[in-house]
Amino acid sequence: MKNRYDLLIVGGGMVGATIAVALGNTDLKVAVVEQQYPGEYQPESEHDLRVSALSIASEQILKNLDVWEGILARRSCPYRRMKIWESNEEQASTEFISDDIGADHLGFIVENRVIQLALLEKLKQFDNIELICPANTVSIDYSPGCSLVQLADGRELIGKLLVAADGGSSKVRAAAGIGVHSWDYDQQALVASVVTELPQQDITWQQFTPNGPLAFLPLSGNRASLVWYNRPAEVKRLLQLDAADFTRELADTFPARLGSIESLLSRGAFPLRRQHAQAYVKEGVALAGDSAHMINPLAGQGVNIGLLDAAALAETVLEGHKQGIDISDLRLLKQYEQQRRKHNLMMMQLMDGFYRIFSNDLLPLKLLRNLGLGAAERLTPAKNRVMRFAMGLEGRLPALARSEKR
Repeated sequence: MKNRYDLLIVGGGMVGATIAVALGNTDLKVAVVEQQYPGEYQPESEHDLRVSALSIASEQILKNLDVWEGILARRSCPYRRMKIWESNEEQASTEFISDDIGADHLGFIVENRVIQLALLEKLKQFDNIELICPANTVSIDYSPGCSLVQLADGRELIGKLLVAADGGSSKVRAAAGIGVHSWDYDQQALVASVVTELPQQDITWQQFTPNGPLAFLPLSGNRASLVWYNRPAEVKRLLQLDAADFTRELADTFPARLGSIESLLSRGAFPLRRQHAQAYVKEGVALAGDSAHMINPLAGQGVNIGLLDAAALAETVLEGHKQGIDISDLRLLKQYEQQRRKHNLMMMQLMDGFYRIFSNDLLPLKLLRNLGLGAAERLTPAKNRVMRFAMGLEGRLPALARSEKR
């Protein structure tokens, strides 16, 4: 027996679940296929390794979908300052402060699992949405307006609109024959969760070094997430060290403002890749989140632009459905692509350019970088404009990201 749906969303992570929740309480029949349900949150458990820096726009989306309270009820850490520097933190740095633009905070650091749990909790409240989890996808047969997804347990699902929210190695994207432009950076990101001597902080910072950036993300309590960019061989060496030696390497490498590290909780690494789909849509299929784009994580924008994708796609589908337009129609889906692809490409190019400028250790360029950071600190209007853009307070935004009223 084949189950039929208006929307068949492959991937129930943060982006796929957001699309589904945004379509809740409508007359559209929606299925979300997710491989594995996230482990339940326990207040006494340590922080997960994978965290995201949610912008105010992302926060607004989750508030409008009545998901934000589910996040706050679990665990999160607001931050109101962000600082970047290279050689001299005191004389050549730029610090962004939420007070400068009349905001309480710049964003929140939240574990990915906490975000997903809050979304799935909300998703299950809607009668028009079916969560199929755990589920392993065996094959995907893309056909405009009538795509077929076969699961390992024998079930067959048919969707009028097939949505790819299944990550950078998207099976949906491959089945639809949509190519990508991609390349790997020559570095990896090593992530470590640690206990610090300092109490909970309200700042996230990043120092650029000849070997790559060093970043600090505050977590609740005296916990922190450290990100150390380096060559793959060096990352491999660091991961092979025992906890004591690794902690000493952290202390020797990270700036003094980190304070002492009391203990190492967990560590891991992931490769850095830039990837962009050649198209976000075809007749009867749409890509969102990592299936459409993968961005350098320097400024933590990957999840934020993914959630903006989710809001924009849901709004496009709902508006088309309200007007009686077939939701698989290419002309309708192109409206979503036109809204999101240019914005995402601009963000990708910005992060890529920033990464490459600070990866070059030529002395003249290094001097110019430090002069630029020092000058940026004094150019208040420009600095505030950059801050508002990064927070999702400027630019063309989906309605869900702009107002607390859905």
